[in-house]
Amino acid sequence: MKSKYYIYTGAILLGIGTMASCKKSFLELQPQGEFLQSNYYANPAQALTAVVAAYDPLVTETGGIDNTYSSPLGALNSASDDCFAGGGSSSDVPAWQAINNYTISPTVGPQNQFWAINFQGVNRADVLLEQLPKVPGLSADLLKRYTAEGQFLRAHYYFDLVRLFKNVPLILSTLNLTNVYDQPQATPEAVYTQIETDLKAAIDGLPVTVAAAENGRVTQGAAKALLGKVYLYEKKWALAATTLQDVNTNYGYKLQANFGSVFSVKNKFNSESIFELVHSGTQNYTWSNWDQFKSNILVQMVGPRNYKGPIYYGAGYGFNPVTTQLATAMKGDPRYGYTIVNIDSLTKATGTSYEASYQNTGYFINKYAPVLANIVTTGITDLNWPNDYIEIRLADTYLMEAEADLNGGGTGRAQTLLDAVRSRVGLPSVPATLQNIYTERRLELATEGHRWFDLVRWGQAPTALAFKGFKAGVNEILPIPLNETTNGSKVKQNPGY
Repeated sequence: MKSKYYIYTGAILLGIGTMASCKKSFLELQPQGEFLQSNYYANPAQALTAVVAAYDPLVTETGGIDNTYSSPLGALNSASDDCFAGGGSSSDVPAWQAINNYTISPTVGPQNQFWAINFQGVNRADVLLEQLPKVPGLSADLLKRYTAEGQFLRAHYYFDLVRLFKNVPLILSTLNLTNVYDQPQATPEAVYTQIETDLKAAIDGLPVTVAAAENGRVTQGAAKALLGKVYLYEKKWALAATTLQDVNTNYGYKLQANFGSVFSVKNKFNSESIFELVHSGTQNYTWSNWDQFKSNILVQMVGPRNYKGPIYYGAGYGFNPVTTQLATAMKGDPRYGYTIVNIDSLTKATGTSYEASYQNTGYFINKYAPVLANIVTTGITDLNWPNDYIEIRLADTYLMEAEADLNGGGTGRAQTLLDAVRSRVGLPSVPATLQNIYTERRLELATEGHRWFDLVRWGQAPTALAFKGFKAGVNEILPIPLNETTNGSKVKQNPGY
């Protein structure tokens, strides 16, 4: 997806039928009040606002059931062998601590954010898809595109839900207060079938590219990349390989010559970016904007605490310290310095200092580090970081295609794709085996939120995460939030919780 687009904090409230609206203008959020859904969708401009609302949960930084800080990347890093939870103490952001040491329960863990925010996205997409055909004056071309965006977004939210919880209700129409708790869980197979259906329907309605002013909106390449990834998770190897090959060869994406430039705030929507989530640093956020943040607060979270030295902002929060396992694995790899910063070594070399966080290893995330050069001049620095998150990028789809190719019997492309990823950073060829691809995914995509999902789908999580307390047969999925399984709900708790 080549795309910076309007993001919107309006909420379509499940079962209430109202829509809170905001002024939409390139990620600047100015609430304007609420509109009854029955009075909305009155013209094409309102339809576009509703499309933007459906994108919004992708970049939600606060909220969920308990209205806490909600970065999915921080929680997923904490769950993996890339990072620890860290922070100020063992009680700092309890949800991350619980998934870090696998003491997660129906009441404590990041599931309150994952469940609520993704189902909010599902609901907004459902409403959008129901209402779009009724919008007066909406052209056939816009109806086709907006519908395709709604289908992609619903598929995206459900893909996260089924990977995280496995057993979720499949809701394809809007609900009201009388039936919101009357939804039984679908089989994972049914959910995956719906995800495939939505993505395949979306592809033809999406543009191949978008104008720079629309950066952030989904493209055909992004939808195909997600579909290929879905096939990979379903172990539909041939379909995964052919779909990802289409993405990798026919849409003009190219690996960046310099690995570090992939993550630069001055290089957003670069040639390697397929699906990128936009964060603006110019919204003048303060702590009074708690429920509105669309900047990248994870950047602040992963910075060293009370750091006094060059390059990095000095008031980070010390979360997601990199494990010594990852640091050791990456030693000597050309991607090391772009992925990890050794603050211990930096402070010794410069005669400066920092405060060790909980679970400190001395190693910190560098891909999303709070670099002094990225500070903006509006609002509180801690709350206005402009770093985007590239959720799907070309090196990822290369390695996914290579994995699918090998699992499906191999066509020889796996070696070419693996070589391309390694050659970009000056590494020699290694045989295209599954283990080498697994290793390459870890080194290439470290701290980008993919590692935990990879370990689970490969069946390696019980061994790789034993040092954190991972329980086989339980922790491959998260518990369902307690309040979703009470009050007469038909939703049943996941096994082991």
